[in-house]
Amino acid sequence: MAHDSDLPCDGDGRCMICKISPPLEETLTCKTCVTPWHLNCLSARPQTLTDAAQWECPDCSILVSSHPPPSTVTSGSEPSAALIAAIRAIESDVSLSEQDKAKRRQQLLSGGGSDDGDKATNANNEIGVGGDSDVLKLLSGSLNCSFCMQLPERPVTTPCGHNFCLKCFEKWVGQGKRTCAICRTSIPPKMASQPRINSSLVIAIRMAKLTKSNAASGPPKPYYSVLNQNRPDKAYTTDRAKKSGKANACSGKIFVTVPPDHFGPILAENDPERGTGVLVGETWEDRMECRQWGVHLPHVAGICGQSHYGAQSVALSGGYEDDEDHGEWFLYTGSGGRDLSGNKRTNKTQSFDQKFEKYNEALRVSCRKGYPVRVVRSHKEKRSAYAPEKGVRYDGIYRIEKCWRKPGIQGYKVCRYLFVRCDNDPAPWTSDENGDLPRALPFIKELKNATDVTERKNTPSWDYDVEKACWLWKIAAPESRKHIDNGDVEDGNSTRKVRRKTQTVSVSERLLKEFCCFICHKVMSLPLTTPCAHNFCKSCLQETFSGQTFMKERTCEGRRTLRAQKNIMKCPSCSNDISEFLQNPQVNRELMSVIESLQRQMKETEKSDDIIALEGVKDTNERTDDDKNVLVAKTSHKSNKVSVETGDEVTKGSTSGG
Repeated sequence: MAHDSDLPCDGDGRCMICKISPPLEETLTCKTCVTPWHLNCLSARPQTLTDAAQWECPDCSILVSSHPPPSTVTSGSEPSAALIAAIRAIESDVSLSEQDKAKRRQQLLSGGGSDDGDKATNANNEIGVGGDSDVLKLLSGSLNCSFCMQLPERPVTTPCGHNFCLKCFEKWVGQGKRTCAICRTSIPPKMASQPRINSSLVIAIRMAKLTKSNAASGPPKPYYSVLNQNRPDKAYTTDRAKKSGKANACSGKIFVTVPPDHFGPILAENDPERGTGVLVGETWEDRMECRQWGVHLPHVAGICGQSHYGAQSVALSGGYEDDEDHGEWFLYTGSGGRDLSGNKRTNKTQSFDQKFEKYNEALRVSCRKGYPVRVVRSHKEKRSAYAPEKGVRYDGIYRIEKCWRKPGIQGYKVCRYLFVRCDNDPAPWTSDENGDLPRALPFIKELKNATDVTERKNTPSWDYDVEKACWLWKIAAPESRKHIDNGDVEDGNSTRKVRRKTQTVSVSERLLKEFCCFICHKVMSLPLTTPCAHNFCKSCLQETFSGQTFMKERTCEGRRTLRAQKNIMKCPSCSNDISEFLQNPQVNRELMSVIESLQRQMKETEKSDDIIALEGVKDTNERTDDDKNVLVAKTSHKSNKVSVETGDEVTKGSTSGG
């Protein structure tokens, strides 16, 4: 690798050291890797024009000096010197254009093998050849993690436009490295400490996997989008409520038919509005709107439950510093321990110990009996990589395996609960097409000093069935203590089941809908991925902040000039500052190649459909012409027969008459 002081230009032709775009006369191109370098920022410059024509960048020169180039190249898995020799062979091929040379260099550097297999590889990578079954191959060829060389699991996108697995990225950052593993662009400190999962890539990879599994198992299953397009009406309906915020939101309509103390998921039969039930990954604007769909009824409290009955749902919103979120399992802190008297409703300082009572006791009852608990995550949880970018999201069913008490960070005892995910649908942050399987409990260090430990001894009510391969009620769900009002049949307000109609849409169209800009809501062109994991068109994002400067000048009442202040530019989808990202936004080339391939496939599909339709019309016209000819022949034959018979009768008549 090159010296730390030697860095090339990025994809936009901007030097990574001085942060300027050098003119062509100050740019030096490596003859081996064809990478542009800023001449003034090089530690060792070529002395003559001949040296400049045969100049090699520091990366290639180090490889050549450590490994002398062999006479022949046998395969793409040889040492680095063989790779350089193969690149030089591509550059010396006069029959190739510059674009073909770039493609072959890229394939060679990505481990694609020799040049002879280029055509076959390109043919396999063309998405239009295999249709929807090749979507997974397309994504795996363009979006693979550079560490594990697999499709990213819980993908994280750096500001320079490269995708990694969350675990791989955290391991890389944990080693003290603050630059991208591919292009060596610096990673913002906030993203390094709090990486965000790119939800658009999660859904795209999951859809591609579902397409492959459905193609192998039979007819495709209907795909329900988890982006909550069918949003309900707002909780407030009057002008008075709008002026005062959402004061009377609790009186808003509940759109599902489950009682307030309903345990487990909300199924399709309990959803007369859409007929789909509440889907994992469904998001709402706030807790008020989440309440309308029965997932988590309290709009302030984090626990929904009754001390002698059990807890139905919890909300993760970053209320306690002791919480630990690991996605499939998390450590949850109970309620209480704070002085909320008077106007101290937002007090976050703990002043006494928590006890197993009220809501905390409800969670312990659910732990003992193994009840399913619905979990929602809020964007207010800033410490978790699994929190949504905005709003409130339903993350599925969890089960409480253990609960205990231990001294918290603020010195007072807190009630702690171990939640483990056990849902039949995949989590919103994973690209798996199947739900959870029974997993071993994680090792919890704080249990050594814990007191009042409670573990479940009997069979859980909600458990995994091996024969049916799903989570279900092993013991009948507790009966509701609330009356369900289904409406008056005479008034015509009774609930009715509505089946959702599914349209036949190709996988490419569905994927392109997921790759839409958050500003113009169209398929992205030159996509940008911000450090907060939001995707925009480059033009849309730049137009949003057009006319704004990165630094604003200040004066003290016109008398003297103050120090310039940084201009905060908030992301259009969240409140994160992206001003540093906007100074040099890098296009997500991997995502752009996927979008272009999908658009190419759609055009080829439309052409093939038009050809089939024209052939069908031609066949129909030919059949119609044949039918007309047959009909004319039959008619003429019938008319001749009738005329003959009529002539005979006339002849007979004339003879008899004579």
